[in-house]
Amino acid sequence: MAKHEHVRVAVIGSGFGGIGAAVRLRREGITDFVVLERADAVGGTWRDNSYPGCACDVPSHLYSFSFAPNPDWPRTFSGQRHIRAYLERVTDTFGVRPHLRLNHEVMKMAWNEDELRWDIETSRGSFSADVVVSATGPLSDPKIPDIPGLADFTGKVFHSARWDHDYDLTGKRVAMVGTGASAIQIVPSIQPKVGRLTLFQRTAPWVMPRMDRAISAPERWLHRQLPFTATARRGILWGIRELQVSAFTKRPEELGLVERLAKANIARAIKDPALRAKLTPSYRLGCKRILLSNTYYPALAQPNVDVVASGLKEVRGNVVVAADGTETEVDAIIFGTGFHVTDMPIAPRVIGADGRSLADHWKNGMEALRGATAAGFPNWMTIIGPNTGLGNSSMILMIESQLNYMADYLRQLNVLGGRSALAARPSAVGVWNRRVQKRMERTVWKSGGCESWYLDANGRNTTLWPGTTGEFRRETRSVDLAEYEVLRAPAKPAAGRRATRRKEAVQ
Repeated sequence: MAKHEHVRVAVIGSGFGGIGAAVRLRREGITDFVVLERADAVGGTWRDNSYPGCACDVPSHLYSFSFAPNPDWPRTFSGQRHIRAYLERVTDTFGVRPHLRLNHEVMKMAWNEDELRWDIETSRGSFSADVVVSATGPLSDPKIPDIPGLADFTGKVFHSARWDHDYDLTGKRVAMVGTGASAIQIVPSIQPKVGRLTLFQRTAPWVMPRMDRAISAPERWLHRQLPFTATARRGILWGIRELQVSAFTKRPEELGLVERLAKANIARAIKDPALRAKLTPSYRLGCKRILLSNTYYPALAQPNVDVVASGLKEVRGNVVVAADGTETEVDAIIFGTGFHVTDMPIAPRVIGADGRSLADHWKNGMEALRGATAAGFPNWMTIIGPNTGLGNSSMILMIESQLNYMADYLRQLNVLGGRSALAARPSAVGVWNRRVQKRMERTVWKSGGCESWYLDANGRNTTLWPGTTGEFRRETRSVDLAEYEVLRAPAKPAAGRRATRRKEAVQ
């Protein structure tokens, strides 16, 4: 076991959020920090998801840090291999590697009220930190539904985010469960090699054409020689998506034209009326995540593919049974059933000032001030927290906004000096959350007539941001101390007496 180590900041996770936080800390002159990563390499979801066809559905020049542009993206929509390589390169370029503590899974972190710090237990030693930045991400822990009989299935079972590359699908009878962003990339990638593919579709997704192409050598040369051209390209991509936001958040009826285009996309590839009917969604476009693919529908039209318009109900030996009674004998089951998004797996491991876990605090729904800080958890913040997700643009934009907030949070602590902490006021968290939820009522995600992973068990959308990325950038530009309570501890507690905490109200 490693010796105990105390640091100014502990970052949890090494995906885009964690690596971005590490770079920002160094740029702020803070080098006393560690990045605790449970795996043996950086990359987050782009390390874990290596399934066939895995790629991003956000344009490459927008899906990268503004402080680390990449003029050499090979395609307008890059694949998993290139995105993971980009994160590795950022890690090296900005000197993050020495701060990494790989294979250090956080088992528990608890607020130490006497010392005003976080005590952290990992799988390979203990740490303490003045501030914790949790960047575990919402797409980190796969969700496999509790299917009766699954444990007794005689074939192969795995989730798309834990792809078994040693298992050869050639000639196999395969059940693909789910029709989300991963499934529509997996299906056309494995369809040519499997013997038979059965897709279990609980809800048909809206799928639009993917405007993907190789980025030419002259384009890449231009971006290398004249960096402002890449900046302009990024700006155009950002601006287009900002203009789209109002249709999702204020005027869902404007999405009708896009729906007609999506239906035309189905009609071009699917000639069988019965299959076309199965694949046509019955809810407003945008209510669930809009997917991009040129190959999904053509793959479903192939003779070795069956679409079952029903979810998986049970497994009997090597037979999978759909909710509509359809029975299919298969050799393998692949789950593309998403992740634990509204019930973050890290939450039960975070113990706040009152001795209760973050999961307990959030049992009725996640909420955090400006998507970053939670009441009862001083000097703790999360990247890609509640209501910071997007339905049409790049999460890197939101991450960078939250990094601005993190940087100012640390500056405020430096100004306060001594052993101090900032605790989000419950009233401030409540005001922010009510404001966000009020805006959410007008959005397509609430009024579009669907059930999605955006919604929690209570039907509240605790996942997405109901505005533009520009609005969020303004809301997180700096910390408003009126929204926080300042906690202090004496620099040198009197001998034989327990250190007492003093609270300062900030007016």
